[in-house]
Amino acid sequence: MYKLKVISSTVRPGRKGPAIAKWITQAANDHGFDAEMIDLGELNLPLMNEPVHPALKQYEHEHTKQWSAKIAEADAFIFVTTEYNHSYPAPLKNAVEYLVHEWAYKPAGMVGYSIGPFAGARAILSLKADMLALKNIALSEMVNIPQLNQFMDEEGNFTADERLNNNAKIMLDQLVRWTKGMKAIREDK
Repeated sequence: MYKLKVISSTVRPGRKGPAIAKWITQAANDHGFDAEMIDLGELNLPLMNEPVHPALKQYEHEHTKQWSAKIAEADAFIFVTTEYNHSYPAPLKNAVEYLVHEWAYKPAGMVGYSIGPFAGARAILSLKADMLALKNIALSEMVNIPQLNQFMDEEGNFTADERLNNNAKIMLDQLVRWTKGMKAIREDK
């Protein structure tokens, strides 16, 4: 069983990302992954404050050591992100930049959302480019959720429709294949 980390990107009060992350985490577990959700709003990483570049893995702070261990144990990722100013949120950028090697040779699925029609597509494009620089392979299959409020109830719960569930299945099918392949690459040192 592959270990999957689902990372919810937003930290502001009233955020909807965790509800979406819960949905995709459950879908991933149902699909055969050992999936764990990480809410950056709960993780509360400070702005990058390591004195040595992360490529050297000489972490000084306990929060970085814990973050490194959590990401290193993963075989794959799903990033759940909204779009802020045509890109992904700063807390996710900060969390990604804390590490280098821990992201490498692992695939990532993407779930983008917005209250408008763009469904986080521009955020995903930015995130994919940054992850590629870290040798992380972002899948072309993704889940895009436009007009998010139509899927949210008054208690803040997210309910996917048939299209979103189907897109999640397609992405998860590919994530299994890529996880298997990338694990072989990681083991071929």
